[in-house]
Amino acid sequence: MDASFHAFEKEVEDWHWWYRVRRDILDQQLARLQLDPARARLLDVGCGTGGSSLTLARHGQAVALDRSPESFRISLDRPYTHRVVASAGATLPFADASFDVVCALDILEHLDDDVAAAQELYRVCKPGGTIIAYVPAFQMLWGYNDDYSHHKRRYVKSQLSGVLIRAGFEVTESGYFNAVLFLPTLAARLVQRVAPRLTDGMEHSTKPSRFNGVLTSLFRAELPLLRRRG
Repeated sequence: MDASFHAFEKEVEDWHWWYRVRRDILDQQLARLQLDPARARLLDVGCGTGGSSLTLARHGQAVALDRSPESFRISLDRPYTHRVVASAGATLPFADASFDVVCALDILEHLDDDVAAAQELYRVCKPGGTIIAYVPAFQMLWGYNDDYSHHKRRYVKSQLSGVLIRAGFEVTESGYFNAVLFLPTLAARLVQRVAPRLTDGMEHSTKPSRFNGVLTSLFRAELPLLRRRG
């Protein structure tokens, strides 16, 4: 990941439509697990600057893992119980069956060997525990943000399910979100390819767009559909 991304992420993740609604989705998924917040342990793998902890900490004791000490330095206000500097692409510094929930939120696409990483997630997850994995979808949507974030790939549903099944997980829920904005996103990616100067910096502005509220509402409109799918 580009070294400047963490500073950008810390600037925007509290208010940006993408981060806000993704936390809503995560909260909805965790609520269905009916965890005991006093006892449950949740691992946030590749936590970045910790925006997800704003949701995770409501459902249990959230432990952060990231390979960048800088990401922790600028996000000490996040409600993690422990912070561990380590790589998601290596052996995780936790005992077997340590966590009730393991979250890999936009992590697997960064790793050369996503199956090996998923096997480590399986190892540290308790029997009967849950992994929640988010990845970017569809190679056709590849854009500047993928290059900036040093992504290795985008996924289709069957591809991600295959990675998790090979690691030992049983896939009980799989699907896509942000469908409402799929076509506008595809159009924006096509413009990036043919006229990159027109969109230079658009995805990494630290100033709220006048469309932020509208995009939040559009994305959030999918929550009832995702609830029924679960």
